[in-house]
Amino acid sequence: MTRLADLAELVRAPAALSVPGDVLSGAAAAGSLDRRTPALAGASVLLYWAGMAANDWADRRLDAVERPERPIPSGRVRPSVALGVASGLTAAGLAVATAAGGRRAAAVALPLAATIWGYDLRAKNTAAGPAVMAACRGLDVLLGASGGRVVRALPAALTVAAHTWTVTALSRREVTGADRRLPGLTLAGTALIAFTTPARPTVLRGAPSSTGCVKRGPFLRLGELVPAVLAAGYAARYGRAQARVLADPSPARVRAAVGAGITGLPALQGSLTARAGARLLGLAVAGAAPLGRRLARLISPT
Repeated sequence: MTRLADLAELVRAPAALSVPGDVLSGAAAAGSLDRRTPALAGASVLLYWAGMAANDWADRRLDAVERPERPIPSGRVRPSVALGVASGLTAAGLAVATAAGGRRAAAVALPLAATIWGYDLRAKNTAAGPAVMAACRGLDVLLGASGGRVVRALPAALTVAAHTWTVTALSRREVTGADRRLPGLTLAGTALIAFTTPARPTVLRGAPSSTGCVKRGPFLRLGELVPAVLAAGYAARYGRAQARVLADPSPARVRAAVGAGITGLPALQGSLTARAGARLLGLAVAGAAPLGRRLARLISPT
């Protein structure tokens, strides 16, 4: 009988803490934060878990050689169960997204689900793999934006997609290790992402002065500070892990950097959310990062 703990390991349950921030940052950017947003975030988590289960089902023969401790090759989860979990979670995610956001959400959720399965079954081991996974995360941001002005969420979607490309590119070297060119490239990408993310803060206007000019009070400074601090925290933690790979590109260091990229994503999402004007929500999103790191000690996010 399959244990709940084994299913949690199959779907990388703690890594799902990095998922709701996609939807929240997209909704904040599109001006569509409302009662539908939590349900869309839940749909996003279901689709993410589905992708993790489908990934292990598709890789079951390779994992038997490279990662025999994983749930399927170790015999703790049967392949048929993993495929059923992936299919059921996909159907549930699509149903929740459609119920919450109607046709506009379904128009994003369907391509998102198709891209997730396409990555797991076809693209993962090809040169297009990192780009396809990046598209998954970008679409996830747009799922949150589906109830508002989607075009305004495109910068946030591209930012999350760029980060995902760096993590996915590194993850392809978790078993073999990497040469120093790859962590050098991903580290440069991370620095660029962190530098540009808080570059367009939302300006909260104060009361007009006697001269008719708008005073630049403490709210404006806070609006600029929160996204910048969160982006800096993201860059420091994920960048430090990549710098270690640059010094020693061994498989263990690569896996640690991938884990840092996954558990550090909420800080980036929080920065994007705060940049859109939802500063308290951005701080809450970023708060998932330390919790994700603690849970990652129990269940690997990679």
